[in-house]
Amino acid sequence: MRRLFWFGIGLALGVVATRKVNQAAHAATPAGIGENVGEGLRALAGALGEFGADVRAGMAEREHELRDDVQRRTGHTPGRRARGAND
Repeated sequence: MRRLFWFGIGLALGVVATRKVNQAAHAATPAGIGENVGEGLRALAGALGEFGADVRAGMAEREHELRDDVQRRTGHTPGRRARGAND
């Protein structure tokens, strides 16, 4: 019974080791490298998109604060300037 137990443990460890080696070998191939680069670029693009959305939200919030401040100080509700208004 003990031999069967240790045989099973050895078999399981062998399978795990074989899978890890195969994964490492695949990662070193051009296809594996391409997959890793592609995943990295997708993650980077997603992070940049989130950053841009956060920046736009912050800009809109700050603009709202500035408009409220101008209205409170002057009583004038600022609007958007027409293009070329000061040209």
